[in-house]
Amino acid sequence: MQEPGKATVIIGTQFGDEGKGKIVDCISDKFEYVCRAQGGSNAGHTVVVDGQKFAFHLLPSCILRSNAKAVIGNGVVIHLPSLLNEILHVESQNILNVRSRLFISERAHIVFDFHQLVDKISDSSKGKDSIGTTGKGIGPTYSSKILRTGLRMSDLISDFNSFSLRARCMFSQYQKQYCELNHDIDMELEKMEKLRELFKPMVVDTMVLVNHALEQKRAVLVEGANAHL
Repeated sequence: MQEPGKATVIIGTQFGDEGKGKIVDCISDKFEYVCRAQGGSNAGHTVVVDGQKFAFHLLPSCILRSNAKAVIGNGVVIHLPSLLNEILHVESQNILNVRSRLFISERAHIVFDFHQLVDKISDSSKGKDSIGTTGKGIGPTYSSKILRTGLRMSDLISDFNSFSLRARCMFSQYQKQYCELNHDIDMELEKMEKLRELFKPMVVDTMVLVNHALEQKRAVLVEGANAHL
């Protein structure tokens, strides 16, 4: 399963819910790095350790293992308040060094609260053609990424004035599309500024990190979200 200098990748080849998370949890103790490749907080899996239940949506489940390094890659879209809640829950169960073992890609895009509102408004407007979205803002965030209007972790930790201006511009564009969109963008940006300081030490170039690990013959596991079909 492990070959020095090469990553092991777990992917789903059907329609999802194939048990990828369970497989990752079962074998992650054999790897030093476990990486989330894509997706967001709309999916996840539950791990039970010593009777304690952990529900993971953004954090790689390897974070429960004290010697493992968890990587959130550039293909993941991150709702920072949700990620913080997961971190706090894990820390409350006396899991050590969570923040120093978590590495977040500087290229990962950010899910804003207004992305989640747009997700719900857009889906509900389709009536009987609604796809039943989770309302986590994943689709709108990936749309922002493709349109190059989205904001990345690197934007958040650099010039916050520029970050705020671009966030307001993105929100304004959504307001023009969805007249019923009602949201306090000032409050969200205040929250983002606080989260900025908390997450800044965890943000790195994960491509360099993982490639260096592979060059050093470290054991790397990549956890794919969603499924092929």
